[in-house]
Amino acid sequence: MTDTFRHSGEYPQQHQSSASAPVHHGGTQGGGPYPPPPAHAPEEPQKHRRRAKGPLALLAAVAIAAAAVGGGTAYAFQELTGKDGSSSSAINTNVVPTSQKGTVSGVAEAVSPSIVEISAKSSAGSATGSGVIITDDGEIITNNHVISGASSVKVKTSDGKSYDAKVVGTDSKKDLALIKVEGASGLKAASLGDSDNVKIGDDVVAIGSPEGLTGTVTSGIISALDRDVTVSTDEDQGQGQEQQGGGNWPFEYGGEQFNGDTGSSKTTYKAMQTDASLNPGNSGGALIDMNGNIIGINSAMYAPSSSGSGSGGSGGNGSGSGSVGLGFSIPVNTVKADLDTLRSGSTD
Repeated sequence: MTDTFRHSGEYPQQHQSSASAPVHHGGTQGGGPYPPPPAHAPEEPQKHRRRAKGPLALLAAVAIAAAAVGGGTAYAFQELTGKDGSSSSAINTNVVPTSQKGTVSGVAEAVSPSIVEISAKSSAGSATGSGVIITDDGEIITNNHVISGASSVKVKTSDGKSYDAKVVGTDSKKDLALIKVEGASGLKAASLGDSDNVKIGDDVVAIGSPEGLTGTVTSGIISALDRDVTVSTDEDQGQGQEQQGGGNWPFEYGGEQFNGDTGSSKTTYKAMQTDASLNPGNSGGALIDMNGNIIGINSAMYAPSSSGSGSGGSGGNGSGSGSVGLGFSIPVNTVKADLDTLRSGSTD
């Protein structure tokens, strides 16, 4: 029996208050001086004006603070997404309705519309993977190995609609790619969370299209953090095995190679480990926290092969035995840090 791995975003000048104006105890009227007021008699109008200063100053301060917070929020939003508002990306928001908070069904209902199935064709064959919508006009994050070398890419959304898509940028060193569907609008963008806050033991949900079964939902926990996963950066070698083997993207873990030879051109990234069930076709799909935030992009899975062929490919010569609860996901903070590069059209 051979073990195999599979790949499965100048303060406004305030007017001087009348309370700060000098109060004259002497003056002229018709050329004659006013007599000074008695020392024991407080000047009531002045006292009244001083009382007004506090609330007025408070209101002005509140208005300025609100403007500063609003501007800061917009700036932070644009910095995160690289857009001016077309994405719903945020950090640790509550996407799941309060009545369903903390439930797998609540996460599935809230996030499934943001997960797509991806079909890629190339000279090596065809491959099925998954992707995560990150803008309402159709930017989608997936794994590089899902679309690498593809001559055509199609996307199917959760409501059954199909779109042609083009590859915007790829980063083989992180196994990430950005594609964009053509002629789409009003799509539901996912909320991108903060993978730095993820802890071992956290409950998670995975959504993708394993074996072409669109919108499949599984659940589990975070089993480990910072796993070193090594993958091939050779387009022909990686994509050929991925397509012909039904999802067998070769990679290394712990000094051993799985799903074939990763070759001499390879790169290592840090991954989160999960026991949520992942199978071929989950690659590029979402790993989600219980508030509905994307915390990772599913990229690989480990399973013993029942064929003994070493390929373990469903749809290929081997017949894999399925997930045994050892899946790997690229942290979403790695994705967010790479968005500008991907959007620039960089390919490698």
